[in-house]
Amino acid sequence: MTSSRYFTPTGGHPGQEQLLTDRAMFTDAYAVIPKGTMRDITTSFLPGWTGMRMWVIARPMSGFAETFSQYIVELAPTGGSDQPETDAAAQSVLFVTSGCLSLTIEGTEHQLNDGGYAYIPAGATWSLANTSDAPVGFHWIRKRWCAAPGVDKPQPLIANERDIAPTPMPGTDGRWATTRFVDPADLAHDMHVTIVTFEPGGVIPFAETHVMEHGLFVLEGKAVYRLNQDWVEVEAGDFMWLRAFCPQACYAGGPGRFRYLLYKDVNRHMPLAPVSSQG
Repeated sequence: MTSSRYFTPTGGHPGQEQLLTDRAMFTDAYAVIPKGTMRDITTSFLPGWTGMRMWVIARPMSGFAETFSQYIVELAPTGGSDQPETDAAAQSVLFVTSGCLSLTIEGTEHQLNDGGYAYIPAGATWSLANTSDAPVGFHWIRKRWCAAPGVDKPQPLIANERDIAPTPMPGTDGRWATTRFVDPADLAHDMHVTIVTFEPGGVIPFAETHVMEHGLFVLEGKAVYRLNQDWVEVEAGDFMWLRAFCPQACYAGGPGRFRYLLYKDVNRHMPLAPVSSQG
C-alpha cells in the first residue's frame, strides 16, 4: 500500500499580517472547521490527564452533532491518563496520526503507531500514555453504545490501517475505496469509523442523501466537497460535520490522493422520541 502522511494540528498562531480565514462555515445542514482555526486559543483540557491538550471538533448540541463527540488530542512525552473515560456508556475509537501511543485495555498493553486504530467498548477499563520522546497526535471519537436484543457488546480491537486492504467501491476501478476496521455486517457495532480514499479524479458521482450522521476529518490531500447546496474546497486538516440527510458528494482534483477519517452511526432502530424523553 502507498504510504500515508496524516495531518496533525500543531497549534500556534498566524502572524498579524495574515488574512482572515474565509472557509469556516456553520449551517443547519453542515459545518466546516478549517485547519487554520485549530490554534492555541481553541484548545481545551481534561481533568485527570497530564501533558495533554485537545481540540473539540464535534460535540452533541442543538443544531450540531447529535450522536458523537470527536477530539483531536495532543499528548506530550510522559503525558497520559489512568482514567480517560468517565462515562461508562461511552464507547471509543482512537486513531493515531503521529507518534506512538501506549494503550492498555483490561490489563493488556498495546502500542499504536501512526495509522493505528483502537476500538474500546463501553464500560471497559483502559488507560493511555505517551512513553516516547515526541508528542503524540490522535483522534478520539466517542459515542454511547446502543444495546439491542440478542447483541453482545463488541470486543476490543487493535489494528493499523496499513495492514488492511481498502475495499474499492463497485464500478470505480479503485478510484474510490474504503478501509474498514470492522465488518459492516457485525451488528454489535452501532458506529463505523473508516478511512475513505479517492485517487486524483475520483468522485462520488451522486448526491448521497442518507440517515447516517457524518464527521469527516481530512487526513491527506484536497478536494471540492458538495455540502447541501454548496461546493466547498477542503484540504488536509479540515473537519466537516454533516447532519442526517445532508446531500453530499465530492470531486478529488489531485495532484495527490484525497483521504479522510469518517464517522457514521449505523445498525440501530431510529428513536421515535427525543433521547431526553425516553425511559
